[in-house]
Amino acid sequence: MTPSLPTIQPDAVAAAEKAAHGGSFAAGEPTASHPALFDYLLRLGDDSLILGQRLTEWCGHAPILEVDLSLANIGLDLIGQATFFLDLAGEVEGKGRDGDKLAFHRDVLAFRNCLLVEQPNGDFAQTMARQFLFSTAQLALFEGLASSTDPHIAAIAAKAVKEIAYHAELSADWVIRLGDGTDESRGRMVEGLDWFWRFVDEMFDMDPSEQALADLGIAVDRAALRQRFDATINRVLRDATLPLPEYPRGVKGGRVGHHSEHLGHLLATMQYLPRTYPDAVW
Repeated sequence: MTPSLPTIQPDAVAAAEKAAHGGSFAAGEPTASHPALFDYLLRLGDDSLILGQRLTEWCGHAPILEVDLSLANIGLDLIGQATFFLDLAGEVEGKGRDGDKLAFHRDVLAFRNCLLVEQPNGDFAQTMARQFLFSTAQLALFEGLASSTDPHIAAIAAKAVKEIAYHAELSADWVIRLGDGTDESRGRMVEGLDWFWRFVDEMFDMDPSEQALADLGIAVDRAALRQRFDATINRVLRDATLPLPEYPRGVKGGRVGHHSEHLGHLLATMQYLPRTYPDAVW
């Protein structure tokens, strides 16, 4: 069975229509400088950056050419989101850093991505399990952010909603195809979902700084999105004839810089060239 395309909220469509073309977000009121806002923008940008970097590892290794292109395109979409959020974070910080500086010249403890996105790809089923969980949560988050009281965040989120809806649909389709496929494909999807399930809670975790931004209408209360996320997960797993993973103890820490060993290895690859030749220009 093929899942239906997630519904895009009318507010997100309206915000996208009002957004500037060509990736410019100069219009609207300037974003106030605030450490909590800077940290929040890093969380949004780093989630997309790190998962985008992970997906690029599939280039030339996917099961078929069409999937190879799909994973590469999803990775590019995510890195595009990261560029907007990290550039905006640099403006809010006011210390002369742009998206490139924040991506390539920060140490591992300064990254604020959730733990789920930095985990290794594993096999194809594991990669699609992670994409399904992340994109389902990100779609709900960005639809909410499209109505943010910060016009820059609202514009970035509104532009990204349609591409995230595609990510969510594609990954859900693969969860169903593999889950309702052969014994081997089903077993691998079960293992993939089991591996990543421990990282789900962190995607909906709220701390005082993020809650303060949510109270101002700048951020979205992630905890309020959990019911919708659970409903989508249950529906797709039911169509895939897959059991809901048993709930292990959740693992958290990425939002405050406590990462797994995997992020350091990823950054070593991603940051090698800019750090080795910091004055190089293209």
